[in-house]
Amino acid sequence: MQQYTKIIGRTAGRRRERGVALLTTLLLLMLVTGLSLAMVMAVRSDLLVNGYYRNFRGAFYAADSGLNIVRHDLATMISGMAPASFSVGTQPIPAGSEATILTNINSKYGTVTAITGSGNTVNSWPESFKLDTTQTQFSLANCTVNFDDGTTSTNCGLSKGTGGGNPSKYTYIYSYTIQTIGQAQNSERAIIEDRGNITLTANIVPAGTSTSSGVKTSFAAWGMFIDKSPLCNGSTLVAGTISGPVFTNDAWNFGTGSYIFTDNVGSVNPDSGFQYGSGSGGCDPFAGTADAKSGKTTNIKFQNGFQQGANSVPLPQNDFSQKRAVLDGQGTDTSNVGNSDLANKLRDVNKASYPGGGASSGVFLPYDVVSGTPTFKGGGIYVEGDASVVLQPGAAANQQTYTITQTGTTTITQPVFNKKGQQIGTTTVTVPTTTTTVVTVNKPLNSTDPGSTVMSQTYNVNGTNQPVQTLNVVGVPESRDPSGSAISPATMLYVDGNITSLSGPGVGQAAIQDGAAVTITAANNVTVTGDILYKTAPVTKTQNQVPNTPADTLIPGADNGQVLGIFTAGGNINLNNQQGSTNLEIDASLATISATGSGALINNGSAINTLTILGGRIQNTIQNINSSTRNVFFDRRFLSHGFAPPWFPSTTVTPTSSTTVTADQANFTSPVFQRVQWLYKANTY
Repeated sequence: MQQYTKIIGRTAGRRRERGVALLTTLLLLMLVTGLSLAMVMAVRSDLLVNGYYRNFRGAFYAADSGLNIVRHDLATMISGMAPASFSVGTQPIPAGSEATILTNINSKYGTVTAITGSGNTVNSWPESFKLDTTQTQFSLANCTVNFDDGTTSTNCGLSKGTGGGNPSKYTYIYSYTIQTIGQAQNSERAIIEDRGNITLTANIVPAGTSTSSGVKTSFAAWGMFIDKSPLCNGSTLVAGTISGPVFTNDAWNFGTGSYIFTDNVGSVNPDSGFQYGSGSGGCDPFAGTADAKSGKTTNIKFQNGFQQGANSVPLPQNDFSQKRAVLDGQGTDTSNVGNSDLANKLRDVNKASYPGGGASSGVFLPYDVVSGTPTFKGGGIYVEGDASVVLQPGAAANQQTYTITQTGTTTITQPVFNKKGQQIGTTTVTVPTTTTTVVTVNKPLNSTDPGSTVMSQTYNVNGTNQPVQTLNVVGVPESRDPSGSAISPATMLYVDGNITSLSGPGVGQAAIQDGAAVTITAANNVTVTGDILYKTAPVTKTQNQVPNTPADTLIPGADNGQVLGIFTAGGNINLNNQQGSTNLEIDASLATISATGSGALINNGSAINTLTILGGRIQNTIQNINSSTRNVFFDRRFLSHGFAPPWFPSTTVTPTSSTTVTADQANFTSPVFQRVQWLYKANTY
């Protein structure tokens, strides 16, 4: 009985202890849950803090980047307001230009502008900024003019100094206030304000080199120049809007269509022809700006004057200057370039000199080997024989590439076998060859960098590539002054034959790198087979591309020194569109001009839907271009600051007594920025 009682007691004790484990488990679970919640809260709080900080910094940097973008664009826009030409004593930046600039800058950046990266930063954190147009200001604080008699004035509207001197320098000081709103992601924004001054200095120099007979100027200064256009010859000028200065050493013949000339027009003949009917019998010579005949009238608008009976413009005799420019970078010697001249200056990819007896093909550079190092000594690339040329920007922002392809034949020795496969002798056969030369010009990155030129050449014989030859040359092609000192990087590509194909890399793709100054010259014909485009177009091609301006307006901030000229004195510039698109665009000044030539821009290929030329055309004669639509937008930089393709053909203009010479131009120095106040104003959500 006693034993049974003990068992019953122990069992009852155990029953009373049941549930303790569950309670302990629940307590531990609550503790772990609490710790987990605390950890989640801590991590979430840390993420929120980091997120807010990241967004704040992104918005801050976006606003600061926007300040720098807008400030730089202000300086570019105001210096770009200088007109194509201006009379002596007229300030280069018209009064009131700053108000126009403020309107343009507000219009351009008054909406959200994304800040995109490139290269390694293309996938960086997205940022954008917006200009606060209510707080942004831009005004002229001071303008000082220096005269060549040593006097100065704060009235930039004066045409003469106190001693009668002409203006020699203008100094503009503009004050600005820029407020930008930066945003990185979500709704967080940063507001930054920048106040300061922008100083621009314009040194006034003659628009051309003055001579005893007139002013020397580049043919690129004309939007259209025609040497031979006989009065009432049965043909008419194509109707439409024609931009840029226009001139003929003969006469202009107009039809019944509508003509608008945006710039000055001139002709040597004191009369023009009105083609009111068919053939030469249906043409009426007339003087002045309008004519009526047989119930029909002309419809011509001369927005900047029309001068008939002007002095003729001398034509270039040949292309010796361009050929010489390859050798010395000057191009001032107009005498014939002989084989001995070429042999003394040019070498190929293997460092061999140009053959003294001449060559039938090959690509050569003007360089010397100094202490074992090839060093560039001239102005460009010399190609002997016919060639095709492809222009393309390099991978880096300072690179321009030229791919030159030449075809030919050569003889090789091959073994001769009998039917049993035994060699019984040898024979010589003629097989095709292709030589592809790629010249890459790496412009100097700074004042201590000489730059470099790399030439690589592949020789293919009967379909088999030979080992690639590579040459590295210190220095780049340069334009040089009469003393031989370098002025600026510039390239003359001279082909002593025909350019059988000239194009960029493809439809709508860039061919000319920003900052590349190039002229391409051929002794004979140049055939354009595809688009040749600037990487950055300098002028507009449509109305209102720059707000409230017509087409053919300089684009603020788009002048990067990029320029292309195409010239032949002994042939035509042929159009033979070989690309998939039926449209064709050429961004260049085109010149087929010489004293004894008959060159023209001619389409000898299939019909072109829309032909666009961004530059100008200078021709001996007018011929058929076979296009449905022709758009020619004059590159107005060719009238500003003496700008032109390097070593482009030039002439001496002799104004008549009734012509007002606008021979001054402004060379602007780089803008100087002076920040007066930088203020971080607010952060909003």
